[in-house]
Amino acid sequence: MGQGGLATTLTREKLLTVPTSNAFLLDVVDLLPARVRSYPGKRLLDFLLAGTGLLFLAPLMALVALAIIVASPGPVIFSHERIGANGRRFKCLKFRTMCVGAAERLQQLLESDEKLRGEFAANQKLRNDPRVNRLGAFLRRTSIDELPQLCNVLVGHMSVVGPRPIVTEELALYGDAVTEYLCVRPGLTGAWQVSGRSDTTYRERVELDREYVQSLSLRIDLRIIRRTFRAAVRGGY
Repeated sequence: MGQGGLATTLTREKLLTVPTSNAFLLDVVDLLPARVRSYPGKRLLDFLLAGTGLLFLAPLMALVALAIIVASPGPVIFSHERIGANGRRFKCLKFRTMCVGAAERLQQLLESDEKLRGEFAANQKLRNDPRVNRLGAFLRRTSIDELPQLCNVLVGHMSVVGPRPIVTEELALYGDAVTEYLCVRPGLTGAWQVSGRSDTTYRERVELDREYVQSLSLRIDLRIIRRTFRAAVRGGY
């Protein structure tokens, strides 16, 4: 689907390397769809929007990169492996919003705080994440940290609109909706983001993704893009 060597396919052997006791993950590979679900013109829309966005937002992204360099030591861009359409792995790009060594810090937090461990298990995130620096909090609140994902859209890892990309461990949380997730490219924005993402449960997120895929259309994508733009103008969503 235009991804070629840009990503690696999710296989049963690779799933076996994931540290989990949930046998569900071992069956995911058998549910991979034959092709990416789309509508005529979706990929062209992605290419045009991502290309235009990168062109016009380049000055802002350069300023953000400089601010990150000044604010804290470490790389400007953070890349994290996610699962995309047809189970393909890819590196999802973001501006770095956390301190260096955030993965190790998360492990320490979860091991030492039962409440945080339960919150992360339920939502795969922490509402008040102590690893996020002051600049990073602003970038996250305004979703500016996700602008590098326009590059993911441009090369075909992602779409402008779709489910948010997830890590392998989250596949089990999608339950029987995992087939819907796997048959489309994950999105830079989506139904979850414009539906009060901070106030929704993970289960509600899954249902929003399922409904989006089942009713996939240009009209719905344009509506989500319009709502995303309005939210961004208001200062984040």
